[in-house]
Amino acid sequence: MKFLSLLACSLLLIAFAAAAELPAGYWPLERTQPILDARLKVTLDPDLGHLSPAESQALGELLEAGQIMHALYEQQLHAEALTAKQGVEDLHASATAPDATRNLLDLYYLFKGPVATTLDNERLPFLPVDAPNLGKNVYPGGLTRQEIDAFLEANPAARDSLLAVRSVLRRASAENIAGDLVRLDEHPAIEALHPGLRERLEALTENPAWMYAVPYALAYAPQLTEARQHLERAASAIDDEAPDFAAYLRNRGRDLLSGDYESGDASWVTGRFGKLNLQFGSYETYDDSLLGIKAFYSASLLARDEAKSRALAAAMTELQSIEDALPYEHQKRVRSDIPVGVYNVVADFGQARGANTATILPNDANHARKYGRIVMIRNNILANPAIFENSKQRFDAVVAPAFRDHLTIDGGFNRTLWHEIGHYLGASMTADGRSLGEALADYADLVEEMKSDLVSLHAAPTLLDIGYYDEQGLRAHYADGIRRTLQVVRPRPEQPYQNMQLMQFNYFMEHGLIEPRGEGALLAINYERYHEVVSELLGEVLHLQYAGDYDRAKAFVERWNYWDDRVHGRLAELIQEQARYRGTMVRYAILEK
Repeated sequence: MKFLSLLACSLLLIAFAAAAELPAGYWPLERTQPILDARLKVTLDPDLGHLSPAESQALGELLEAGQIMHALYEQQLHAEALTAKQGVEDLHASATAPDATRNLLDLYYLFKGPVATTLDNERLPFLPVDAPNLGKNVYPGGLTRQEIDAFLEANPAARDSLLAVRSVLRRASAENIAGDLVRLDEHPAIEALHPGLRERLEALTENPAWMYAVPYALAYAPQLTEARQHLERAASAIDDEAPDFAAYLRNRGRDLLSGDYESGDASWVTGRFGKLNLQFGSYETYDDSLLGIKAFYSASLLARDEAKSRALAAAMTELQSIEDALPYEHQKRVRSDIPVGVYNVVADFGQARGANTATILPNDANHARKYGRIVMIRNNILANPAIFENSKQRFDAVVAPAFRDHLTIDGGFNRTLWHEIGHYLGASMTADGRSLGEALADYADLVEEMKSDLVSLHAAPTLLDIGYYDEQGLRAHYADGIRRTLQVVRPRPEQPYQNMQLMQFNYFMEHGLIEPRGEGALLAINYERYHEVVSELLGEVLHLQYAGDYDRAKAFVERWNYWDDRVHGRLAELIQEQARYRGTMVRYAILEK
């Protein structure tokens, strides 16, 4: 009997193991759990009790539109994303031991697709899909920059369509061309808004090239048409209470189909919206690691904090003096009345989902020149005590004890705010009139983000002089500038934010702004060197942007983007030992109800 009992137990264990075993290509629990354990879990749940019934009705429509943007973003990131998501959902529904499949769903949520960033900062598929492309899914798989350059040299007339910020590149197969023509037949509004598109597609069947581009409006026509309907219904709900917001939603709905965001950008920046705001569409190009020019979809639904927004507006009066003080010779006239608001995030979708702290848009230099830009500070991210505590653990791990109390939530708020305003200041076009994205290509985002970081730090003494904050506030602003540069792992080449942070760290160390001191070689901050060092680096960056010289940008990045395990590796180890979390996984209460 004892033997039979043991045999029965063994058979049960074997059966359980077989049931719990995942198909090939699905990461097991032991690979997924450490990544999830290294993420701080935060749920955003702002009070929306002040919304009117009409605003609440509009909110529901905007959430639906946001979900469409999120699915589009996943599709842009990886060709197999949506199929892989359905596969793991089906696997989870039938799992007898669901912990492993629940983790896979959480990883998909965290990374917005089937490719994870490991604790060693590698990008690897955790579901059975192909490895990701540098150009994600807005370029043909395997396409190289050299192939695109060669094609454009042979076909200069294709430059505008291929390099458009909102176009998908395709291989000119009969199947692709036929599919685009069918989609155009199904969406006559797209054809009306894109004159000549049908003729260009039909010409490809007669005189085939090996590559062509179609606007996002056609590539994603069914999804964008549905999103526009939700925006229209939201606008109808709030016409009487918030006519400017309703007008913006209608304009942005048309923008989705035209691909030209000017009408929406103009009404977004200049309107007076009341309690809600919405960032919607494709703007940022960070995910394009091939050319750095294609925008990816996102949406952010935000509730305005009126009291904090009014208090912040007073600081915007000094923008021209901050511009005039920049260390280069090509200052411009800037609007001092750009709309700045403090918001609580209701829900983020697509590229915006995560612990993003602030946004300034639009990016288009002509739109910004004509209408200005809008700055949206995400209060319930920046002021979240758990997120700040995790940042402070990183800072405390590597700086000498005398400097640890200098980092504050307010310092992070101010550095972030003026980083966003920094995008509005300084060089926005090259000397010969090209956009920075066109001129600097895959280095454009990295250089632009560094400029904005440095403008924020360069503006700090002016903010002290006008009484925006006191000496303690200045020191906190500066301390967060150092915190910003700390890396927990070596960045990958395609990570613009992390690489420009590492470059600042290296410049600051080589120029004596930060230096290891004492037995533990922890970092000391030489505040007396701060403004001089920042001015020198900012001047170099501004002149680089204005020159628009790709080779010069490449040499600049290669000079300062280095990693030494004896320095950076040791500091990263200290952070890993003392800071519990590597990042943040943000959820939204309104999406889980």
